[in-house]
Amino acid sequence: MARYTSSYLVKLPLDQLHQVINKVLQSCGFESVYNAMDYIMAQEIPGQVVFSKLVTVEILIDSTKAKGNEIPITWVIKNDELPLQVTNHCQQRFEQIQEIISQCQQWHLIASAIN
Repeated sequence: MARYTSSYLVKLPLDQLHQVINKVLQSCGFESVYNAMDYIMAQEIPGQVVFSKLVTVEILIDSTKAKGNEIPITWVIKNDELPLQVTNHCQQRFEQIQEIISQCQQWHLIASAIN
């Protein structure tokens, strides 16, 4: 199973966070499957790749550690594909999502870490 994780500290009002995250997901070709206050799950829209390569994104929002408008967020990008190649489909989607997150104008990116 391929799995890539990144963590961010963003500056944005908490009530606007879900809207911005959903825009990021939609611009990358993902549809939201589950939305909760501190958790969002989205899946890649089927049709572009075989089923085993479809990517799932989980976003963990740690609102308990939010200070003011600074909110820690962890993104987990994964699929059932074995990462036998350095550049696999999940890795490519992970890099695409990272690029969109860093270019997003609707929040201020304070810190980031890729695990």
